[in-house]
Amino acid sequence: MKNIAIIGLSSFGYYLCETLYKHSFNIMAIDIKEELVNQVKPFVRKAVIGDARDKQFLMQLGISDFDTVIISVGIKMDTSILITLYMKELGINEIIAKAINEDHAKILEKIGATRIIFPERDMGQRMAHTIASPNFLEFIPLTEGFSLIEISTTKDWIGKKLSDLDLRKNYQIQIAMIREIVPERVVIPDGNFVMKDSDILYIIGDNDNLKKLQNDIS
Repeated sequence: MKNIAIIGLSSFGYYLCETLYKHSFNIMAIDIKEELVNQVKPFVRKAVIGDARDKQFLMQLGISDFDTVIISVGIKMDTSILITLYMKELGINEIIAKAINEDHAKILEKIGATRIIFPERDMGQRMAHTIASPNFLEFIPLTEGFSLIEISTTKDWIGKKLSDLDLRKNYQIQIAMIREIVPERVVIPDGNFVMKDSDILYIIGDNDNLKKLQNDIS
């Protein structure tokens, strides 16, 4: 069972606790504000009121025993930098830190963060993509320049084989899987798969190529 510590219980931290709880992780939540700590108590194994800027306090909590630490301390850039540094010094393998801007992200990465997240930016991008193209149900950044999209079948694709669409050749993108609504199942399709109006495609590719697909089907 993976042990995860979440430092900072703003809205983002709260929803992390709630969602990770549903996946049965062992969670410790930390914040300096009592009311925020109380809100997440139903979702975590341990909820602690305290100042994560105090390295000794973190050590007493046994945070070095955790597999992953997620640092979500709002707009306090200096606080997140300090806590990230402490996590590196304490030997945490996976340090996930929320960044405010690109410069903040660069600093966090240099001092030891293994993954940087931009919740507001990423959500804005995902929403923009779904608004720009009604067929785009979801847009999830994976790594720099690459994303996963969830897309419904366009009317021009219905009744055609995947080999006829030739998305890999035309857009240099990869169909990871297809979710069929009727019957309800997930398949790894081959070229003979015939598209139906209820099918949902999960596609991985370079953002520029996904953008080209988006423009062509909008």
